[in-house]
Amino acid sequence: MRLALLSPYASHLASTSVSINLGNTLSKPTTSILVILVGTFLSVAPSLLILCTGFVRIIIVLGLTRQALGLSTTPPNQVLIGIALFVSLFLMTPTLGAMNHDALQPYLHGKMDATQAYRAAEVPLKTWMLKQTGTQELSVTETIGHYKAAQPMDAPLSAIIPAFLLTQLKSAFIIGFVIFVPFLIIDLIVSATLMSMGVVMLPPTLVSLPFKLLLFVLVNGWVLVLQSLVTSFR
Repeated sequence: MRLALLSPYASHLASTSVSINLGNTLSKPTTSILVILVGTFLSVAPSLLILCTGFVRIIIVLGLTRQALGLSTTPPNQVLIGIALFVSLFLMTPTLGAMNHDALQPYLHGKMDATQAYRAAEVPLKTWMLKQTGTQELSVTETIGHYKAAQPMDAPLSAIIPAFLLTQLKSAFIIGFVIFVPFLIIDLIVSATLMSMGVVMLPPTLVSLPFKLLLFVLVNGWVLVLQSLVTSFR
């Protein structure tokens, strides 16, 4: 009798299905995941700034320019780092815009997963870095890492980043050498003049400093240095 009473309910339950529609919530990153990503990015941002932008070349050239002038603490390190930071961001603006358009926005809208977004973000970054990387440096890093890519774009970032940094160091020292030459000539002229006059107690660098500063101001030196740096990246 009890089975007869329950049979209609059992057949009704068997024919009923429950469906839950979550929309696109599973395809989009949640707020907690975004917070983790932002925190991770902020923690590695200084390293990315040094490794993947022109910051190294710019700060080295600015430091060598200060040494060529004979100034040890002027401009302060904070000023040079600030200039190098903003010039680096200015140069990286097109690349960052492409990474945002091709990888970040599709990932935030659920059109890509994390792996696809990472691979899409690599393309504009590799393109920019390879334009600033020498063939010899890339071959050395590929040999050390036991890589042999058919095309430079096929090389992993672990091989491109060291090659990029080596090229940045080379370019920075070449530009620094060109900047040092006119100031070295001024030091030699002042030193020879003082020796011919018999003035041996007065340091030649102290006498040549005003002339170097005057020359640097007359030619608008900082603007020329920054223009040379920007041109070297293009």
